[in-house]
Amino acid sequence: MPSQFTIDFQNAQRKTLPLDDQRDFEEAKRGFIAAPPYKQIMAEAGNVAWDMESYEFLLQGKDFDSIHPSLQRQAILNMAYGLYEVVPDKIYQVRGFDLANISFIKGDTGWIVFDPLTTKETAKAALEFINEKLGTRPVVAVVYSHSHADHFGGVRGVVDEADVRSGKAQILAPVGFMEHAVAENVYAGNAMTRRMFFQYGVLLPRSPFGHVDQSIGKNTAAGNVGLIEPTRYIEDDFEELTIDGVRMEFQNTPGTEAPAEMNTYFPDMKAFWAAENITGTIHNIYTLRGALVRNPLAWSKHINTALYRYGQLADVMFASHSWPRWGNDRIQEVMRTQRDVYAHLNNEVLHQANKGVTINEIHTSYKLPKSLQDQWAAHSYHGSEEHNSRAVINRYLGYWDANPATLIPLSPRDSAPLYVEMMGGAEKIMAKGKELHDQGKYLEAMEILNKLVYAEPGNQAAKDLLADVYEQIGYQKESPSVRNSFLAAAYELRSGVPGGASPKSGPDVIRGMSTGLWLDFLGISLDSKKAEGMKFTINLVTPDNGENYVIEMSNSTLTNIKGHLAKNPDLTVTLNRSDLEQVMGGRSTFDELLASGKANFDGDRKFFDDVRSTLSVFPPDFELIPGTKPSESSAPSAKKDPFEVDGPADTSGG
Repeated sequence: MPSQFTIDFQNAQRKTLPLDDQRDFEEAKRGFIAAPPYKQIMAEAGNVAWDMESYEFLLQGKDFDSIHPSLQRQAILNMAYGLYEVVPDKIYQVRGFDLANISFIKGDTGWIVFDPLTTKETAKAALEFINEKLGTRPVVAVVYSHSHADHFGGVRGVVDEADVRSGKAQILAPVGFMEHAVAENVYAGNAMTRRMFFQYGVLLPRSPFGHVDQSIGKNTAAGNVGLIEPTRYIEDDFEELTIDGVRMEFQNTPGTEAPAEMNTYFPDMKAFWAAENITGTIHNIYTLRGALVRNPLAWSKHINTALYRYGQLADVMFASHSWPRWGNDRIQEVMRTQRDVYAHLNNEVLHQANKGVTINEIHTSYKLPKSLQDQWAAHSYHGSEEHNSRAVINRYLGYWDANPATLIPLSPRDSAPLYVEMMGGAEKIMAKGKELHDQGKYLEAMEILNKLVYAEPGNQAAKDLLADVYEQIGYQKESPSVRNSFLAAAYELRSGVPGGASPKSGPDVIRGMSTGLWLDFLGISLDSKKAEGMKFTINLVTPDNGENYVIEMSNSTLTNIKGHLAKNPDLTVTLNRSDLEQVMGGRSTFDELLASGKANFDGDRKFFDDVRSTLSVFPPDFELIPGTKPSESSAPSAKKDPFEVDGPADTSGG
């Protein structure tokens, strides 16, 4: 249960938050048409893909002391569920069917769908629901606003690929979409997926003591993730198109919330679509599951461009998360708030860094100005001031704080025993840790108990006490990503790393992965110690798409180059790219393709076997906290073919 210190903290927050500002609640309800009779959406595989009912504890009308009051407010706002009108007889949204919203623009003959959610099942349910309520219309176009999975993964629920290929429906996306939709999350995909257990609280119970929200939506759907390649890319900074009688101007905003992202303005409706660039919450500059650090200044500048180009004209602003804002004054208020908060984050952090504040100190000194603290659209639900401020320094100055003592540090496992010995042993640390916990000094307790857990991973009493500390810290956090991380760590400290297998990538994502990207991943999978002394060259030829690659093993490193063939290779491997995809997706092996005549080896097979012998299969259940891994892994990773690529991590939510 929340301690008295946590209860006092939450009560203090209730006194300082701008809770009298109820405009978000009014806007979140505006335009409501209907909600479906069901609260769950089933996946084709038989599991529950989506479950709003599991969060209905939030609608009891009571304050929970185990939830930061600002987060509880956001979690209630994200309980919107059903069909909403944004612009009369023109723009509609289905909200609460997935982490994102799915938006429907009414054209002359059919629907233009913006961001078809994460899974086929939730998107299909949304399309069926709007057709039931407003009349059946075909989908004539789909727009992917950006390259994260909750904005394209449900495309097969709203459009048939045959209709896309025949031209009956088109798919639009920002330039660079396909590359970033796949590449951003492949190289470290296994690690990202494991870390998502913390950021997204995958296994936390949905309760006041566990998962309550994901800040820009309730959660991520668990169904079939698909991908159909766009038929047209928006390449210019600004590009105007008319589709099915609907005029649209696209604004490319690369390097903001996603590497490839675009806003859209509808001049005839005076409606501005802000994608995931303006969602009424401060987003991640650094995403805790793992991602490249983003550029908050570029983000701010793209918002500013949108403000001056569209914000002074628009009557409504809607986005791929949260709820619309109506009225030009309100739109400009939210746009300026979000513009300023990203610019302030960039500028103030660098201001302090130029005065000597380091990456290990900035999170204790960076604060938003009071004028922004009083704006709900400046609250860090998805990001947090603590980890975003550190990210800015990391972007510009890197992880080193310029103290030589931290340049070549001992690993935590090596340093912890020294600390424990110097502190007088486990009993003294436990006693002090309990004292600090009972005083509500949770960060101080964490500092010493974490050392003990690293030094003595088998000390369950220490892990349990650290879990108690983590729980109270989690309860006090406004950001669900930070809350989930502490609560999920407490779960694993008490119960160990969960067993089971992570979801595998579907054929759409594998098909979208370039051969070069797959070869790069093999280079990452290579155990360099096993490759010591190996030296050879392999040509890879895929006739059906006309690609050639040279693969070299030298200096315990596997490299590749596209568009070349070695004159005297040790081995040439020839197979169609379509058959290679079967290997990449784990649905066939090279040996099976050789046996069926679909692959050919010209040269010494030994070199292929040498490559295979060096490849590691990454365990999906590695420890994040010492002493939490069972002695025998329950994950079935050992039987995986080493040429099967690890599925890209789920980028839902950015």
